[in-house]
Amino acid sequence: LRTLVMSMIARWFRHRFAPSARRMFPETTLSRIAEAIARDEARHRGEVCFAVESALDTGALWRGETARDRAAAAFAALKVWDTAENNGILIHLLLADRRIEILADRGLDGRVSDEQWRGVCLLMEERLRAGDAEDAVLQGVAAAGDLLAEHFPVIDGREDRNELTDQPQMLD
Repeated sequence: LRTLVMSMIARWFRHRFAPSARRMFPETTLSRIAEAIARDEARHRGEVCFAVESALDTGALWRGETARDRAAAAFAALKVWDTAENNGILIHLLLADRRIEILADRGLDGRVSDEQWRGVCLLMEERLRAGDAEDAVLQGVAAAGDLLAEHFPVIDGREDRNELTDQPQMLD
């Protein structure tokens, strides 16, 4: 019980004093990420959404929400599921927990494994540990795009409309 209480207190402190997402991702960085998403989506029919938030509020912490829970809520709120081919993905970064979650719509079920998505997360985590948040996201977008291009390549002569905004979403 003592260990559980101590881990809850430690998590509360991490969230209370989390780094600022807006400081880590200034407007110039957000613009470069949006451009990278747009360029990457030209290689495939998938839709990529990147969202970042600094921390959870006290209520969410009290309820025991995880980074995965927050990513699922963002996936729904940002309507990543609402694409014609059900091939949207969300790359979600929760700074306080130092967690990256990738959620993919049902059109990718059975095509891309959890291990493959985890590989993208590990690549991003490595760059984050090195202190380069922008490069972490740019590499994550490119790696996720490789998976999308494999399973949802561009079809010659068929227009592919942009169904989700390329602009990164700041959730706090």
